[in-house]
Amino acid sequence: MRDPVVRAELRRASVWFGLAIGVALVVLLIQPLLIIFAGLVFASMLDGGVRLLGKALPIPRGLRLVIVVLLVLAFIVGVFYLTGVQISQQANELRATLEGQGDRVVNWISSLGIMPGRSDLSGILQQALGSVGRLTSAVGSVIGAGASLVMVMAIGLFVAIEPRLYERGLQWMVPIEGRDQFALTLGRMARTLRVLLAGRLLGMVFEGALTFVLLWFAGVPMALLLGILTGMLAFIPNVGAFVSGVLMVSVGFSAGTDQGFWAIMIYFGVQTFDGYVLLPLVAKRTVDMPPALTLSAQILASTLFGVMGLALADPMVAMLKVALESEAERAANAGKDGNAPRRFGWRLRQNATLETASASMDSQRGG
Repeated sequence: MRDPVVRAELRRASVWFGLAIGVALVVLLIQPLLIIFAGLVFASMLDGGVRLLGKALPIPRGLRLVIVVLLVLAFIVGVFYLTGVQISQQANELRATLEGQGDRVVNWISSLGIMPGRSDLSGILQQALGSVGRLTSAVGSVIGAGASLVMVMAIGLFVAIEPRLYERGLQWMVPIEGRDQFALTLGRMARTLRVLLAGRLLGMVFEGALTFVLLWFAGVPMALLLGILTGMLAFIPNVGAFVSGVLMVSVGFSAGTDQGFWAIMIYFGVQTFDGYVLLPLVAKRTVDMPPALTLSAQILASTLFGVMGLALADPMVAMLKVALESEAERAANAGKDGNAPRRFGWRLRQNATLETASASMDSQRGG
């Protein structure tokens, strides 16, 4: 154990063992980690609202946070109080409409001989849903989803009350020589997340309100519920837009051919304006992620982590991209200075050489 080469190799082995243990812990604790990350996302939303309110009201941060939380609660309670009965009725109608439209599509495809019968299809779907795994089934539980939502809101509220405290706590977990760079990267990630979520919320409000107004003018039934669902699904890019389009078209054609074509035109009109006007404006101030990258991340996250992974895939990719860009900038600056080692093995060999020299000096003194 006193051999410096053995010590250096043991240090290297401990790094690999530590990485393996870390990966195993992430796999076992992925659901709580996702809840914590969702709480950080919610805290970023609250922090963004507090910062925006601070530009108009020069009052302490705590009062601004209370105002933001009260405004959010007032909006949610007001919407459900004014339209709760209507939303409940339209939800039941939407379920019956989607079941009827689904039966029509399945019967039409089965008549063409392309798809098996409905009984066989139900068995296939049950097998497919049963093979997803524990994570997806846990997320699909209503009670589990409600408890997770409460924990997400609690974590986000506590972090938003005093974010500097948690930032300092994260910095203390980093070696001293890397804390400055880590603080810079953490600040960039927080700002990117705030701007990304602000743009996402803006898109949600715009898509939901515009969809409701246009569907109501076109005479499509359940316009209010479809507008709310479209706004909520806009938080998940690509996948959310596709699901909201399927819902609109299905409900539109259930009321008639004219309403169905109006639903198609409204869907493409809203998505075109959102994709070519609103999103480019938001992308100029935040991380511009290619659609293929976002969709690939959503597919992987939904397969591994279920519905919650699908909803959080975009923020996770944005933060990873900012972290990689900061690391590339740090490496470029270190390369210009010429002071930092470029290989991990260089430091190990240097430590082993110093230990060998120290052991040699000790032996000479002992002799």
